Amino acid sequence: MTTQRKPHQHVPGYAAAGGKDAVLKRLRRVEGQVRGIAGMVEDDRYCIDVLQQISAAQAALDKVALALVDDHTRHCLLDAGPDDQEARREELMKALVRLVGRR
Repeated sequence: MTTQRKPHQHVPGYAAAGGKDAVLKRLRRVEGQVRGIAGMVEDDRYCIDVLQQISAAQAALDKVALALVDDHTRHCLLDAGPDDQEARREELMKALVRLVGRR
């Protein structure tokens, strides 16, 4: 699913210098992990083994999320003008609340 960028939106920091490729590589790895978990369920594998793999996939997604938070902080928050920094900080905090609030 590709979303169109609005004219006033900037290019994300991860899109520069191979960052996008690194994010996509990690996400594809997680995608493979999830497919593997589905295969484990299809093969009636032991529940604890399945749960362990789910935990590993969640940890991998958390690493991707933290890398994006770091990138956003460096590229979007710190580089924002003084008038925009507070709004961007609030936006980031809302995203973090959603991210960690899922547990």
